[in-house]
Formats: sequence, structure tokens, C-alpha cells
Amino acid sequence: MKIGLATYKYMDNDIEFNISQMEKALQKAEGKVDLLCFGESFLQGFEALSWNFETDRHVAITINSATMQGLCQLSLQYNTDFLFGYIEREGETLYSSCAVIAKGKLLHNYRRISKGWKEFSITDHHYKEGDDTAEFIYRGRPIKLAICGDLWDFPERFKTETLLIWPVYVSFTLDEWVKEEAEYAAQAFLATDHVLMINSLSDEPAVSHGGSFYFAEGKLKEKLPYDTEGILIIEV
Repeated sequence: MKIGLATYKYMDNDIEFNISQMEKALQKAEGKVDLLCFGESFLQGFEALSWNFETDRHVAITINSATMQGLCQLSLQYNTDFLFGYIEREGETLYSSCAVIAKGKLLHNYRRISKGWKEFSITDHHYKEGDDTAEFIYRGRPIKLAICGDLWDFPERFKTETLLIWPVYVSFTLDEWVKEEAEYAAQAFLATDHVLMINSLSDEPAVSHGGSFYFAEGKLKEKLPYDTEGILIIEV
């Protein structure tokens, strides 16, 4: 199985641009990967929320929305399955989620269980976390998902014998990354031997230098260079 880790630039609160970026990556990956992975909150952007629910409810999308259906169609158009982070609304509740789309359908929807995605000192009951960390089956193989702080706050919830895919948003400086690469590799190893981590590029409010990573047995095995739009292809 070939999995592509897509480090692409997004813009906060610009779904149209972000979908165009996803489509650009799908065009590049077509015929080269089975599953293409984007970072945390890629659809709307990590800083898209205002923490006012009446505003934020219109930023989030539901799993049955026209936007989600359009994304499902992209997987058919480019014959490529993909996953991406997004802000989900279910009823009167918002989540930081990750959707897996396969063959034009929503195969799996994971909700982040750690609270670091939100300004929890000021958010109310509308902003919630999930609780389910079960694996999903993709092409006959179990895969586990975690989003960013999940593996730091609850590593024991993600222990598995199979592959773990880890979309994140982090804005370390390049100097900080020198140390953080090893720390993220070690943290990933608390869950499993093989972890794929995807970070996005962004310019504001904080600069994210991107980077995608393949961690194997607690070590960095492969990575996409920082400040580079591209796809790291890993065969697993």
C-alpha cells in the first residue's frame, strides 16, 4: 500500500482555496498513491474559529453537507482516496475531526479526543472532543488515527500493532524543529512502530514550516523538507 503525506499551504477561513489545494495534490498523486493524507484542520484552517458559536457554526461543516459530498466526488474524479482534518458540526456541537474518504464515500470520521484544538478557557459546551479511538479498516488493513495533541495527552489510548496516521498543526521555528523531530518520533513510538505525521504550511497568524514525516521504531526514517509543498510517498 502506498500512502502520500501531503504538505500543502492552507489559508484560514478560505475553504474554496483549501479545496483547490487538495485538488492540486490529488492531481499530482493520481496513480501514485492509494491514500493521500492532509493535515489537521486543513479544510478550514487551524485558526478559523472565533470561539463564538453563532459565528463558528457557519465555519464548520456536517458530514452530510454539500461540501463533504463535493470532496467525496473528488476521490472518484482522481481515483484516489484521501483523508483530511476539518472542523465538524453535528447538531449544536463542534469537533476537530478527520474524515477518510474512499471510493467516493465517507469511510471513517475520527474526532480528536484532546482539548488543545480550542481555547478551552473561554469555550462553552458547544466545543467538544470525541472519545472513540478505534481503528478503521482500509483495503483490508487496520489503521488508527490520532490528531495532534492526542498522542501527547493520551498515548495509551493509541497503542496498536498496526499503522497510525497522525495529522497535526504545529508552528515550530526551524531551530525548534531540530529538537522536536526526535521528540515527536519518540512520542509516536509510545503508540506503535510505524507512524505517518502530516503538517501543513501556513503564513499567519503563526508561520508553519510544514513537513511530513515517517517515524519507524522511534526514529525519523523519511521526511519532506520544510517550507516545501509536496507529497512524501511511503510504502507500508
